[in-house]
Amino acid sequence: MNIETKYIRRELSAVIEEAYRYFSVITITGPRQSGKTTLIRNLFPHLPYYSLENLDVRSFAENDPIAFLNQHVKGMILDEVHNAPNLLSYIQGMVDEDADRRFILSGSSQFAMLKKVSQSLAGRTAVFELLPLSYSEVRETVTDTPLDHLLFKGFYPAIYSGRNVPKFLYPAYMKTYLDKDVRDLLQIKDMMQFHMFIRLCAGRVGSLFKASELANEIGISSHTVTAWLSVLQASYIVTLLPPYFENTRKRLTKTPKLYFMDTGLACYLLGIESSEQLSRDKMRGALFENFIVTEALKRRYNQGKESNLYFYRDSNQNEIDLLLKKGSGLYGIEIKSAMTYHEDFEKTLKQMNNWIKVPIEGKAVVYAGTLENTTGKISLLNYAHLDDVLE
Repeated sequence: MNIETKYIRRELSAVIEEAYRYFSVITITGPRQSGKTTLIRNLFPHLPYYSLENLDVRSFAENDPIAFLNQHVKGMILDEVHNAPNLLSYIQGMVDEDADRRFILSGSSQFAMLKKVSQSLAGRTAVFELLPLSYSEVRETVTDTPLDHLLFKGFYPAIYSGRNVPKFLYPAYMKTYLDKDVRDLLQIKDMMQFHMFIRLCAGRVGSLFKASELANEIGISSHTVTAWLSVLQASYIVTLLPPYFENTRKRLTKTPKLYFMDTGLACYLLGIESSEQLSRDKMRGALFENFIVTEALKRRYNQGKESNLYFYRDSNQNEIDLLLKKGSGLYGIEIKSAMTYHEDFEKTLKQMNNWIKVPIEGKAVVYAGTLENTTGKISLLNYAHLDDVLE
C-alpha cells in the first residue's frame, strides 16, 4: 500500500537553521508524532540519521559510545535520544574538542530528555520545542474547512500529510504512546484510573485546574493527581496557562487554567466522534478557546521563544481569556466561538484598564465570524487572522 505524503515546511525551521550556525548541538523536543523526525531529516540531509528506538542501534550506542559517535567525523542526527541518555556526556567531550562537529538530537520525553541535556550540554546546545502543526502552517489547505471540522481533526502532521485519520490516529496515540510513557515514568498499576483522570482533564479544558476536585472524583490523593498531571505536561499532552498578577511571586502560586496541546486528542477523550457532534457539544466553546490559546503558544515556540501567555481573573470573577506580554505592557484577547458579533464580547476588554496597572498595548476579540474591524480601540478578528495580533 503506497500512501502519498507531502512535506509541510515548519515555521520553526528558520530559527533552527539560524541556531545551527552558532551551536554545536541542536536539541528538539515535543510531543510524539509532532513531526520532529521529518523536520530534522529535511533540514539536515547531509548528516547521517540514527534512531535510538532501533534496538541494534541502541545496543551499539550504549556498549561502545565512542565508536558509535566516531562513525562520522562531521556529526550525526540522533533521534529518540532519551533512549540512550549516557551519549550526551560523550557528545559534550566531542564538541568541546571540535566545535565544527554537529549533533542534532531529538526526543519526546520532556522529563528525561531536558534534565539530561541541561546537565550535560549546558551552553553547548540550543533547545527547541516542536508542537503539532499551527493553523498558519496548514492555512492554504484548510481555507475552506469548517471550524468544527478543524477542531475535531486536530493538528497532528499525519492527518495533513494523508498518512492517517482522526478515528484511527487518536486511539492509537493513547495506546501506543501515552500509556507507554505513563508506565515508564510512573509505574501505574491501575491504568483505568489514569484513563479516567485524563478524560476528566479533557472535560476541564479552559477551566481552573484544581487537583483536589479531581482527586475526590477519582478517589486518589491530590499528590497523585499532581504527579499524573506532570506526566501529561512532560508528554506534551496538556499545558497550563498561568494567571497574571503584578506581583510575580503571587502569579506562580495561584491556580492555572488547563488546556490540551491538541483539540483533536481532546475531542477523542471527550467521546466526540464527528465534527457534527462537536458542533452541538457543550464543550465546543472551550475547545475553540483551547485552539486559540495553543495557536498563541505555537507562535512563540516556532520563533524559538518561551511562552509569554497568561490569563486574568480576580476575586470579583472579572476575567480576560488571554494576555500576551508585549514589551513592558500587555495585550488582551477575548475568545468567542460564536459566528455572530455581539457588543457584549467587548465588555471585559473595555474594563481591563481598571484592573491591570501596567500599560495596555492593545485589545482584540477573536471569534468565528467573518465580520472584522481593526480600526477601533478593540480589534475584531476572525480566528484565521490571529497571527496579526501575535507579532
